[in-house]
Amino acid sequence: MNWQLLSMIWGMAATVLIGVFMIAALVIGFDDIPHIISAAVIGALVAIPISVVVTKKVNRIS
Repeated sequence: MNWQLLSMIWGMAATVLIGVFMIAALVIGFDDIPHIISAAVIGALVAIPISVVVTKKVNRIS
C-alpha cells in the first residue's frame, strides 16, 4: 500500500468529514466542547476506511 498517498487522502477526507460532523453537531444543538470534540474524532475515524478504499482504487488505476 502506498502510505504517502494514503496519508494525503486521509488528510483531505478527514478535513471534510470533521467539518461536516462539526457543522451537523452545531446545527442539531450540541454546542458543548465535549460534543464538538467527539464529532471531530468521529470524523477522523470515519475517514480511515474511506481513505484506504480510495487509495486501493487509485493504485489499481496506476
